[in-house]
Amino acid sequence: MLRPKKKITKRELKKDTLITSYMKATSFYEDHKRQISIGITAVVAVVIALTIYFKNQSDNNEIAATQLAAVRGFYDNGQFQQAVDGVPERNIAGLKAIVENFGGSRSGDLARFYLADAYYQLGKYAEAMEEFEDCDPPEALLEASRLAGIAACHEALGNHKDAGVYFERAAAKDPTDGTIAEHLNNAARNFAQAGEKERALDILKRLKKNYPTTTYGREAERFISQLSL
Repeated sequence: MLRPKKKITKRELKKDTLITSYMKATSFYEDHKRQISIGITAVVAVVIALTIYFKNQSDNNEIAATQLAAVRGFYDNGQFQQAVDGVPERNIAGLKAIVENFGGSRSGDLARFYLADAYYQLGKYAEAMEEFEDCDPPEALLEASRLAGIAACHEALGNHKDAGVYFERAAAKDPTDGTIAEHLNNAARNFAQAGEKERALDILKRLKKNYPTTTYGREAERFISQLSL
């Protein structure tokens, strides 16, 4: 006589499911433990590498900030070549060395901005433009100055259309920048020299309308009359 099948309780069913899952997981691990071990090791290595990287970045930023503070006096006093080269006998690193050693840090990037301007002041426009282009400041105001620096280099090299483009970009970068009117005036002047008369007139009209109380805004009408002849 056949006995009725024993009814499986929910608890027993849950227990059986857990055992099955455990056995599957164990089997999967045994079959793939080499790959899993390599994967875990790789993740740990990445975490360690990132920790070291950010620690080094922090350390480099502090060193760059200290060295930049030491050499800033030469830059502020107009001693641009000494600012670039530093004073090795006094253990003062120059802007060029700071950029070469710590250019990836925030303070190193600020040193690059000063290096670019120092090159410009020394008449080394190609070198200045290269440093301005490599500079990546997070602040909008400094970014506007960077774009104006590139524009000034183009103007000094006779690339007036490019200068106009970058001056106009500098003017649009930061609405709180007190030099917007100057940037617009410079853009108009360079576009005019490049033969882009209509573009120059458009900028001068904007300058007159939006910044009428500035020196450049008051002079805009005179330049508009000259270009309209």
